[in-house]
Amino acid sequence: MSKVKYYYDPETLSYRKIERKKRDTAKYVIVFLLAAALFSFLFVFITGHYFESPKEKALKRELSNMELQFDLLNKKMTEAETVLANIEDRDNNIYRVYFEANPIPEEQRRAGFGGINRYKNLEGYDNSSLIVETSKRLDVLQKQIVVQSKSLDEIAILAEEKEKLLAAIPAIQPVSNEDLTRMASGYGMRSDPFTKARKMHWGMDFTAPRGSAVYASGDGVVVRADSGSSGYGKHIRIDHGFGYVSLYAHLYKYKVKKNQKVRRGDLIGLVGSTGRSQGPHLHYEIFKDGNRINPINFYYGSLTAEEFNKLLQHASLENQSLD
Repeated sequence: MSKVKYYYDPETLSYRKIERKKRDTAKYVIVFLLAAALFSFLFVFITGHYFESPKEKALKRELSNMELQFDLLNKKMTEAETVLANIEDRDNNIYRVYFEANPIPEEQRRAGFGGINRYKNLEGYDNSSLIVETSKRLDVLQKQIVVQSKSLDEIAILAEEKEKLLAAIPAIQPVSNEDLTRMASGYGMRSDPFTKARKMHWGMDFTAPRGSAVYASGDGVVVRADSGSSGYGKHIRIDHGFGYVSLYAHLYKYKVKKNQKVRRGDLIGLVGSTGRSQGPHLHYEIFKDGNRINPINFYYGSLTAEEFNKLLQHASLENQSLD
């Protein structure tokens, strides 16, 4: 209950009760409300700037943790970029060179993403620049990894083909040096043993005793083992793939049959003198894409440098062939 207030009236020499006017009461109420509002605003302002609520503290910790995670992510991406750069360098300067493939241009490896702004939805936040830059680096890194992955897939295919090619190319002497009497005639113009006229000799003649072993000079498939080709007598043809075919003529016996798969060094026949031949020997030819080529360049798999030089000297002599 509010206190009753009095004032002294000198005219009546008595105390009179103070009557508060309604207008004054309203004024006091308005002033009080304004003061309360001002105090509340100041309280909120001060506490908001100098004191953190539990929710604000939690959000601040979450933001700090997010910035830390982005920093760690950027460091990991830097490490990944370093490793990838090393792989790219080896890919361009070793792998692709060895397998005779064109290097991947730097612009293709480092290309970004054109067109529309892919990161518009990440803009407008306090840490937008950090988030956008990290997202860009991650996208470019992912694209580089895809490019490198496709390159390695291509290299794997090239390596497999290279391995098949190296195994298929005729690369050994078809008659071993132990059985070889001599290298009678090489590739080039030679004197015909029957007509004595000079004509092209399309292969190499290896003289050896009748029944000496004849070996496949590379992996392939026997496409012929017959005597149906004029002058060759009993002969074998092996298709090595990649455009290479080898021919072994004047055989005594076959040790393989048509459509049989053979490996380099497999026994395929025996030396003879069938067909147009002046004595026991093996006539050996190599075809590339249907054209006869000099077999002298295809003995790197079985001869030493000294043996090859000796063979080269004999093959270059313009003597008489045996077929």
